[in-house]
This record gives sequence, structure tokens and C-alpha cells, in this order.
Amino acid sequence: MELWKNKTTRKQMTSSYIVFLINGMLALSIGSLLPFIRDARGLEYAFCGMLVSLHSVGNFLSSFFAGTLAVTLGRKKSILLFNAFFAIAYLLIVLGGNNVCLVLAFLMTGLARGATSNFCNATINSLAPGKVAVVNGLHAMFSVGAFLFPILLTLLTAANVDNWIYMGVFMLVMGILSWLLYATMPVDESIVKKKEGDQGTYAFFKEPMFILCTASLFFYLCVEQGVIGWMVTYFKDTGLISESLSQITASVLWIMILAGRLTTAALSGKVKKGTLLRIMGVGLVLFFIVLMTTKTTFWIVVGIMGFGYSMAGIYPTVVSFAGHINQKYPMCWSFMLTMASMGSILMPSIIGKIAEVAGIFYGMSSIVAVVIIDMVLILCLTGYMRKNGLE
Repeated sequence: MELWKNKTTRKQMTSSYIVFLINGMLALSIGSLLPFIRDARGLEYAFCGMLVSLHSVGNFLSSFFAGTLAVTLGRKKSILLFNAFFAIAYLLIVLGGNNVCLVLAFLMTGLARGATSNFCNATINSLAPGKVAVVNGLHAMFSVGAFLFPILLTLLTAANVDNWIYMGVFMLVMGILSWLLYATMPVDESIVKKKEGDQGTYAFFKEPMFILCTASLFFYLCVEQGVIGWMVTYFKDTGLISESLSQITASVLWIMILAGRLTTAALSGKVKKGTLLRIMGVGLVLFFIVLMTTKTTFWIVVGIMGFGYSMAGIYPTVVSFAGHINQKYPMCWSFMLTMASMGSILMPSIIGKIAEVAGIFYGMSSIVAVVIIDMVLILCLTGYMRKNGLE
């Protein structure tokens, strides 16, 4: 591939992929560490839901401000500023002894994660606009990091649950590593500059593609953050499966997401993106219903595997659909990701509130309505793309 032949673009691609792998670890650490932090600190469901939502609030804020600050500060200075919150957050988790430290830490993890998502997606989209395989490759690295973290955590805590704190130290080191990668990465500052011929900086708000892509991502992120943030706690507290297996379910989920993203990347040149997206949208609904309605370990694992495989390519495929409009309007991606991120803020708190009143089962079951809405939006988006010859 031409992208890998040029030294500068090869460095940009390699750095982006490695940083996104670390970002996957960061994302999964929230849900995987939450049960240990809850037990160690004696936290309530509602407060835990608020912590997960604060991670999403940070994600939301940095998704917008990291993009807009890049216009004034420059992309490199902006990402170095926001990514520094990664290491600081885990320093607070490891050394902080009160809830205020946890509040600040979870907010900062979101600030770092959102900025990384914005930066890496913008970089890859600028290097390979509309190429599903390249975008899926980036998100596959996220999946690798995501399934590795629960495995490492399970191995470390097998003998002593208090060893979870060492994973906090490990993530502190990963935060420092990601910052150093950004510091040495060549950065194209021209991405954020307004191009001649733009039809108004904010004209993308009138584009149906922007509305449909943003709405699809909003409900997808509701599902993703709701499941990632609460799945381990759900299985642990309901007792449907053992505590050690509860942690492994997160790895199973992300192994299947990785497999799904690699499959999507492989099929993207042979099957229309719209067809792939429709299949994933329907699968998301069917397998989540299986996951929530079964009580046996076998079918729970089947539900997790099918759900992870189905959700795998939704985000990167929708992002690839939006590639051209994001190139046309420099501010489009920041607004799309910021607005979509509201879903990941709202859903964890909704689940936590329902769990506090009615139990964790009903909290998780609320996601059923969200996956159905997302499927309908995906069908509308792919229908629009097909009608306009963009599929």
C-alpha cells in the first residue's frame, strides 16, 4: 500500500495504530477496574454510574475542544495537552484515597481518550479518506488493547484481588508511553486549516449524511459504553457466571470485535459497505437479546460473541461513510464526534439509576431499546447512501 512506502506517512500510521491500541486498554480499564474499585471503596451503583458517565463527559469535552483548540494551538500541542491527562488520571487512581480523586481521575481518562480518538481518526481519514480497510485497521488495534486489558487484570488478580492496583500502575506507564509517541510523531498541521471552496464552516449541519451518521454513532456509543462500563459488574452481581469468568467476558467481547473488524476490512473491497452495515445492525439487536434473555453459560458466551462480532465494524464503517463530508468541512468531525459522544455520557448513568432502583438486570435490559433504535438509524443511513450512489 502506498501509505506505507512514504517514511512520514508510515510513521504517522504506525504511531496512530500503537496509540490506538493503548487507547483500547484505557477504554476497557474503566469497566474492568470498576468492580474492584467499588468493592475497595464501598461505592454505590449510582456513584459508579456517575464515574462511568464522567469518563464519557471527558470524552465528550475533549472530542470537541481537542479539535477546536487544534485550530489555535496546533494539532500537536493540543494532543500533547490532552493526552497528559491519561497518566495524571491513573496517578490519582493509584495514590488518591477519596472519591474526589476518583471523580477527577475518571473525567481525565475521558479527556485523554476522546482527544486520542479525535486525533487518530482525523489523521487516518486524511491519509486514506473513505477507505474502510484502513479505518478498520485502526479500530482493530483498539480492539487488541481492549481484549488484552481484562486478561492481564484477571491473571494479576487471580491470587489476590487487591493486586488490581498494579494494573493502575501499568496504565500509568502506558499513559506516559502514549504521550512520548505523540511527542515524536510527525503531525500534519494543515488538516485543521479551512480549505478554499468550503460552503461555510458550519454548513454540514444541513447535510442529511451528517445528521444520519451522527445519530447512528450517538446510539451506537450508548450501546458500547453501556455494555463496556457495566457488563463485568452485571455478570458479577447477578451471579450468572463466576467472578473470574465475568472478567474474561470482556476479553471475549473484544476478541470478537477484533475478528469482526478484520472481517469487515477484508470484505470491504468485495461487499458494499451499506450491506455490511445493515447485517451488523440486525445482528447487534438479535445477539443482545440472546445475551439478556439467557441464563446458561453457553448461551451467554454465544450472545457475547455474536454481539461483539456484530458491533465490530459499525463505528469505523459509519466513520468511513462520513470521510468525504469530514474532508469537505474541517470542523465537521469535531462536532460529529462531540454530539455522538453524548450517548456514551447518558447511557451509563441511566443504567446506574435504573440498577439502583430496580436492580442491575433491568439496568442492562434498558439497552435493548437503544440497539433497536440504532438498527433503524443504520437502515435509514444505508438507504440514503444507496439512493445517492454513495454506498
